[in-house]
Amino acid sequence: MPLLSLLFLLLLSLLFPALSQSPRATLIDCGATVPSVIDGRQWLPDAGFVSGGTTKALTTPVLSSVLSTVRSFPVSGNLRRKFCYAVPAYRTGKYLIRTTYFYGGINGRNSPPVFDQIVDGTFWCVVNTTEDYFRGNSSYYEGVFVARGKSISVCVAANTYTDSDPFISALELVLLSDSLYNSTDFGAYALSLVARHSFGYEGSIIRYPDDSFDRYWESFGVNNSTISRGRNVSVSGFWNLPPFKVFQTELTTAQPGPLNLYWPPTSLPNSTYYIALYFADDRDSSSGNSSAVIISINDVIYYRDLIVTPAGVVVFANQWPLFGPTKITLTPAAGSNTGPLINAGEVFDVLILGGRTHTRDVIALEQVKKTFRNPPLDWNGDPCLPHEYTWTGVTCSEGSRIRVVAFWLGNNSLSGAIPDLSLLKILKTLHLEDNKLTGQIPTSLGNIEGLHELFLQGNNLTGPVPNNLMGKPGLNLKTSPGNHLLSPLPS
Repeated sequence: MPLLSLLFLLLLSLLFPALSQSPRATLIDCGATVPSVIDGRQWLPDAGFVSGGTTKALTTPVLSSVLSTVRSFPVSGNLRRKFCYAVPAYRTGKYLIRTTYFYGGINGRNSPPVFDQIVDGTFWCVVNTTEDYFRGNSSYYEGVFVARGKSISVCVAANTYTDSDPFISALELVLLSDSLYNSTDFGAYALSLVARHSFGYEGSIIRYPDDSFDRYWESFGVNNSTISRGRNVSVSGFWNLPPFKVFQTELTTAQPGPLNLYWPPTSLPNSTYYIALYFADDRDSSSGNSSAVIISINDVIYYRDLIVTPAGVVVFANQWPLFGPTKITLTPAAGSNTGPLINAGEVFDVLILGGRTHTRDVIALEQVKKTFRNPPLDWNGDPCLPHEYTWTGVTCSEGSRIRVVAFWLGNNSLSGAIPDLSLLKILKTLHLEDNKLTGQIPTSLGNIEGLHELFLQGNNLTGPVPNNLMGKPGLNLKTSPGNHLLSPLPS
């Protein structure tokens, strides 16, 4: 590397320490046009990660500069079409993904829009920020997903309830250690955060640098909380690596009776959940005594005879059915002279992954996208999934192997040459009529065995019609009116 380049990088690392850190996190300030450093970490403008949408600056006061801009996507004519950020990732890497939304009145309506968010081919959740916005707060959504390629797509999309333009304020991807949430089969599932709390804590959100993975631990203090400082606990062996700060407070009881904790604070939809509860107790460490605790959730035994020591322990279930309000009960063993305690907890909805389009077809469509000068704006993310959000003009098969079976791209103002589509092995229908396509008809189209409908009329194509198309059995081929084609070449 040239000396000047080395000196430049050194200067950057001195001025912006975040630039010299490991690329474990990608922090995107949506709608921003220049990078910024906030709390020692670099936030990037979003133009290099997304195509489409409009950047907008909020005119209302915000609590963080990251919330001062958004990227907005048009709802008109785009029902069930997704707009995606493509973020580079390590293949098979496990990522915490967080999206943040603050409406700020950008659409000229009192209420923010409701819309969907999607990761790769999986529907994540509905984004509804109305309640938070009326309280003057931003909203965030957090999930854990594994990258199945060299990038992860995170998308927003208008659903049938969306009444104004979807938007996004910030997008964060943080690479997690292998040990985190490793009881989950991420080949089949993802996790969507419902609640993560530090019990007995009443301060601001615990996050980076206290949590090296920048997970958000919110406060959860109730009347029977006990706040402790300088706890003599050693929790470095936790495989989920919670921050030490969550063990500086706890919920407990003054008497050695049961502790009832109504948590998470929201009523849950009927689903299966990942639940992790964290404990560390040094109250009996001087005497060497440890008491057992029985944990129940909605009066069903969750864990029996848990021994809590200063070393700490986490108990979890990765497929626990829940519905409605949730009650956690900690019951001390008979003869215990201290009340039970709990330090922290996490609850995730367990999402079934939506699958992915066949790799060969994805490669072919990406080549098509690069060939056309103005492809549809929603040609981002997985082409076929979720099924309600296939790319404009793309029809896909059902079943476990998702393949592209048809292109309906007539009258879309497409320009450029017809790309090589021979990787789409089971393509049956291709409509490219009434566009502005130029060049010759590629012979590779004749190599698609199952192609039975090819409409190319109304373009500016030249040259001969390939013989393997003219003589293809069962093919409905239309090349006129329009075009400037020659007769087929002699065989």
